Amino acid sequence: MSTVAPEKLIPSASLILVNECNEVLLVQRSSQTRSFAGMHVFPGGNFDAGRDTSLAITAIRETFEETGLLLTSPASPQTLSKFDLESARRAVHHQELDFQTFLLRHKCMLGLESLYPFTTWITPPIASRRFRTQFFISFLPACLEEDPSGTSIGRVPTTDGGEEVQSTCFVHPRVAIAQFKKGSINLAPPQYYILETLRQLLPGDASTPEEREKLIQLSQGPFGRLVIQPRPYYDSVSSAKMFLYEGDELRGGPVGQLHRAIVKQSGMAFSDIDLQRNFDIFEVDASEACETLATKL
Repeated sequence: MSTVAPEKLIPSASLILVNECNEVLLVQRSSQTRSFAGMHVFPGGNFDAGRDTSLAITAIRETFEETGLLLTSPASPQTLSKFDLESARRAVHHQELDFQTFLLRHKCMLGLESLYPFTTWITPPIASRRFRTQFFISFLPACLEEDPSGTSIGRVPTTDGGEEVQSTCFVHPRVAIAQFKKGSINLAPPQYYILETLRQLLPGDASTPEEREKLIQLSQGPFGRLVIQPRPYYDSVSSAKMFLYEGDELRGGPVGQLHRAIVKQSGMAFSDIDLQRNFDIFEVDASEACETLATKL
């Protein structure tokens, strides 16, 4: 149970896009951005009450602005040319064109039904700016194929010209984890946590209906609803720095239950992250232990 005053948290959303090759879309933030500079993250950004009516729309809009991919419903008429879509992207990004106006003008229906909740993360109190980020997962029907019409979900992602994003790529979770371990890319604990979860559930290079159904099942269970509020912790015996997550034995969970990340940091960058989680994420509601502990205290 969160004890953080909601008004102190910046609401935001992030979209995890999985293609038919079991690759996920990552963007590298510009070194000039205020938050997560230079890091590889899932596309996303802050909720804008003037442009968004839900966090799901925030996730889709920000993904469109940052990568050029617009997640539309199969029922939506795909009549936009590649040129028109890119022009609209720049205008929406620079707030010269309202996102909802753009959608209505071209009769675009967003694929909101294809977004599934995939944990919510609250920035630790040690940070100067704190976010409450809802992650969503969604699946693309094509594997990096250019749509002849230049529209919607078949397009190859591109940067926004370096304003917020300096590179984009689809990469398999196991490859992303390996690149992080080698120091080739920089990940924060939430992105590492999600990529490691996907690495275990998407082992192959071709997505199967069974794998996607399993991820949807995970989303619809306790995992999808889980709000993770990392608690920094220092183990004086091992000299290990870690973040304790909901349900860990050191946060009121059952004895022996681990839900933590052991981290090594160099400045603001993480040089290593080791996720330790030894319970069934399909069955166990990790938030229950924290709620029980909070009640006792």
